[in-house]
Amino acid sequence: MERLRNFQSRLSARNFPDGSNPAIAALAKDTSTKFREALDDDLNTAQAQAAVFDMVRIANSAIDSGNLRQDDVPQLEVALNQFDQIFAVLKDDDRGKMQPIAEWARIEGREKDVGPELLEILGSAALSDEQVNQKVAEMEAARKAKNFKVSDAIRAELAAAGIIVEQTKDGVRWRRK
Repeated sequence: MERLRNFQSRLSARNFPDGSNPAIAALAKDTSTKFREALDDDLNTAQAQAAVFDMVRIANSAIDSGNLRQDDVPQLEVALNQFDQIFAVLKDDDRGKMQPIAEWARIEGREKDVGPELLEILGSAALSDEQVNQKVAEMEAARKAKNFKVSDAIRAELAAAGIIVEQTKDGVRWRRK
């Protein structure tokens, strides 16, 4: 899920050069075809997933090498969304699904049966997206002002809340654990 979500984020967060790359257009079309054929073959989900992950690997390499173009993005998104229509993993709605489980465990007196991963995910819900964006902006401002003590403190606060902040060549991005 992380790999797919990161890829989706890379597609939506970066400005690519104008134009298209015929190899990427062919990749997206080929991926959609392989995906459909795999599902038609007795619901072969392993092959369907392999087709999409191959596309992600190749497209990520194209992004890294500067060979992905603006007109390629919608075609890749179509293939990715085709995958998500079946597997529904791109939207990060894990907290909403896990909250009732944690509530049930609390009511039944089985809090000890709730794993630390679930608690960490639920803890990351304490901050709204807007609050996280504000904290990240504060962290970046402190870093640019060379106030690394404040920047590190904000990063630690976000990490404690289950937020992972990543510095990339395209800028700062964050995600929930």
